[in-house]
Amino acid sequence: MEFNGRAAQECFDLRPDTASVEAVPEFVGPCALEDDDFPFEEISAVAQAESWRKEINRPIYHVHKWWAQRLGSVFRAILIGALTPAGTDVLNKFYRPIRFHGRTVFDPFMGSGTTIGEAVKLGASAIGRDINPVAHFLVRNALAIHDRAAVHETFQSIERDVADPIRNHYKTKMPDGGNADVLYYFWVKRVDCPECGRDVDLFPSMVFAKHSNPRVHPEAKAVCPTCGEVNSVLHDDNHATCARCASEFNPQSGAANGRKAVCPNCDHEFQIVKTVRDGGAPPSHHLYAKLALAPDGTKFYAAATDEDHRSYASAQKELIARDNAYPVVGIKPGYNTNQALGYNYRHWHEMFNDRQLLCLSILAERIRGIHDPALRDLFTCLFSGTLEFNNLFASYKGEGTGAVRHMFAHHILKPERTPIEANIWGTRKSSGSFITMFEGRIRRAMDYADNPFELGVLNATGKKSTRKIYGLSEPIGSSIADDFISFKNGKRVYLSCGDSSLTDIADGAVDVIVTDPPFFDNVHYSQLADFFHVWQRHILGEGGARSSDSTRSPAEVQNADVSSFTKRLGAVFGECHRVLSDRGLLAFTYHHSRSEGWISVLRAVMESEFEISAAFPVKSEMSVAMPKTQAKEPIDLDIVLVCRKLRREKGHRRDVDLWSAVHSKSANQINRLRAAGRKLSRNDSRIIIMAQLIRMLSRSRTMDSALSILHESENEIESRIEALHSPGVLDGVVS
Repeated sequence: MEFNGRAAQECFDLRPDTASVEAVPEFVGPCALEDDDFPFEEISAVAQAESWRKEINRPIYHVHKWWAQRLGSVFRAILIGALTPAGTDVLNKFYRPIRFHGRTVFDPFMGSGTTIGEAVKLGASAIGRDINPVAHFLVRNALAIHDRAAVHETFQSIERDVADPIRNHYKTKMPDGGNADVLYYFWVKRVDCPECGRDVDLFPSMVFAKHSNPRVHPEAKAVCPTCGEVNSVLHDDNHATCARCASEFNPQSGAANGRKAVCPNCDHEFQIVKTVRDGGAPPSHHLYAKLALAPDGTKFYAAATDEDHRSYASAQKELIARDNAYPVVGIKPGYNTNQALGYNYRHWHEMFNDRQLLCLSILAERIRGIHDPALRDLFTCLFSGTLEFNNLFASYKGEGTGAVRHMFAHHILKPERTPIEANIWGTRKSSGSFITMFEGRIRRAMDYADNPFELGVLNATGKKSTRKIYGLSEPIGSSIADDFISFKNGKRVYLSCGDSSLTDIADGAVDVIVTDPPFFDNVHYSQLADFFHVWQRHILGEGGARSSDSTRSPAEVQNADVSSFTKRLGAVFGECHRVLSDRGLLAFTYHHSRSEGWISVLRAVMESEFEISAAFPVKSEMSVAMPKTQAKEPIDLDIVLVCRKLRREKGHRRDVDLWSAVHSKSANQINRLRAAGRKLSRNDSRIIIMAQLIRMLSRSRTMDSALSILHESENEIESRIEALHSPGVLDGVVS
């Protein structure tokens, strides 16, 4: 029996009252993060365990959706390595209650706040800045001090005032005439056949509900295409007879198949997107089924009834009678919004049906009336997070798992052909509702903030298990400064919203910068964050960071144009150079499968007068995300690039053989990961090699010479990938 982390087992029973807290003094010289033996493979094992349930293992960073929620265990290790001298046993310190009082950590791309929270846990002071108002808002709520009694009292008050009015819109009749709570309504997108004009329901399959493990639980539910009855079938049945109308159908076959659909009335095949666009409005939706909760706690599927349709019509009438019920804001074109625009969704509120808008309006109005600003912000954050699961872009995951697949599972605004409408207030068996989000996000985050823990990974007889280790960290809640002067006058955390190439931080005031910059061509956070922003603005008003109806900014670093991305990233790194002490360091995580991404980073680093002193791989944040599972060669690693200010008296120089150094370092890191049992994709090997290459090139005498070598190295890079990705690699050679 062996614990991942030599100190982990000893710490399992550690408690704050018995822990011997170690204050780590400042030092001069290289840090442990620059050591070749930094334990990245062992930290990756802890990060792997965290990544499977990030919202449980680091709930403080998951009070609200963000698109790059980095792993807390990785950033804890980076901070420890950056703030301890070379030769320190980082893994031992990871599982010890150490403190870095008096040190200042800065994150110019704070995102969900991982760097800030981990710095506070380690006793450091922290500055976080993000250009996106949604990121700034969620981090302020996550890291602020909350009066737990007041939070619970406010929730109970909201429940007393609006729970019943909302729940009444999710009631249905049982066969015996009694009432049941509807957990989920099932809808399908409907278009008119271009040939005959008849309605076509865009079912990809008539099976709409099945278990997440169908081999063990094979029963599923299918809707009859003739009469709409809900039938019990096996998940892989290709023939069924409807229990109501006796018609025969193939449960696996629906009208929609990929980009095309076939009209069941006239057999005309047509392009779905073109037909929707030609309609000039978002597609309509047809309510066909429900999953309800009986008073005895049993759940049952049933076809939608006339009463269910009347209930929906009643909600529509009530919505019309409400003033200023929801924000009416247009959706701007962009890489991550164009797919929704292609389905004629022109405004953010069109992503909800009328009953969802009504219930959200009731809830939003009640939250707007909370007198205490801190509590109003916190419950607006909760409300905003609830939006992710309650819209027409959410779908049904099925039994045996969290039922609602949130709208950002694909990292784009992908129109859902068979959306699910959840009970917005929720029940004891709901998923994605306001009450379950309160328990799963707000309460859990407050628990973690009061008593943070780390994960220890236990390897026993080939099986891994984890255990929570308490007593290592300080509580997280802080009084948050709104400017640098207040921060210097005693507040430990300073958060701001704005362009990180322009800050009010004093020269040389920061000891360590740890961050995760955006990719130039990946998920465009601001385009997606607008979905939340318009509702936050609707509740909280239009002042400060919410002065605009969009979070997009011409100054944001993320940009599909490589030169613009490079220029803006370099400007932020230039500001980092100014605020960083001369003996401080900049460390950031990064990966990219394309050479353009690495060229951009190298240019930004060198133009801001840094050089890369170390680079190593570590587990990235995704383990089960849909974009990763759909990738042919998924990247499971991030690269940590450690940078120092360029020593002017030394100048740029490279006096060792380039490819020997790249090959040796890369082979060592690949072998260490494999020895730890980690399987690497070809792209994982690629980013390890690219990181070592730009580490060496950052020391070149001129930018032009570095970029020239990088541009000319494509064939050599591919050759090294082929050699080092081979399973026969050992000690830097191919056997």
